[in-house]
Amino acid sequence: MSTTKRIAPKIIALLGGTFDPIHLGHILPAQETACWLGAEQLYLIPAHIPPHKTGTHANAKQRAEMVALVCDSNKSVLLDSRELDRDSPSYTVDSLREITKAQPKAALYFMMGMDSLLTFTKWRHWQEILTLCNLVVNIRPGYSHTDLEAALAPELTKRLLYNLRQLQREKVGQILLHESTPLDISSTNIRARIKSSASYSKYLPKPVYDYIEQNKLYR
Repeated sequence: MSTTKRIAPKIIALLGGTFDPIHLGHILPAQETACWLGAEQLYLIPAHIPPHKTGTHANAKQRAEMVALVCDSNKSVLLDSRELDRDSPSYTVDSLREITKAQPKAALYFMMGMDSLLTFTKWRHWQEILTLCNLVVNIRPGYSHTDLEAALAPELTKRLLYNLRQLQREKVGQILLHESTPLDISSTNIRARIKSSASYSKYLPKPVYDYIEQNKLYR
């Protein structure tokens, strides 16, 4: 499904992931962060072949359909299926190039967790990523900024911002830290609970739970 033919937004928040399955631990922090940014749209971008994984448990069509169910209940949340349409590994830089071309006037904010930031300089063409978007990193409340700075490459440390008021005029290249309360949910744990016939409905939006049950996924 294309997201590029709608009214062009000024701010787009982006969240990529395997979404195998998508759950409240993905959705709620992403929506809260997008609201905090003042984003008009939140793109959910399922990865087809994640570079760091050997494969997925649900297939691309099933994962896209689960994400679409999440989007159905919120018009500002959109399924972006461009990575699922590729037959090659999903690289963030490729998606950002395409979105920038389609939405040249929009400011892009790519959301990630702190672990991803710590390994960011190992990402494919990470320097180019910083010319295409800002990063928004969700950190745990009370986490020491000093510890984070000490763990980061100097090229990243100098880009850190600690609140929205510090955003510069440039649309790209900044790393904005956002304190969020993480939800103790993971796709791995959900799959394990399903396989062992344990209860798991509270971790998912009801339409996603119903989809998994109807399609007997992760058994």
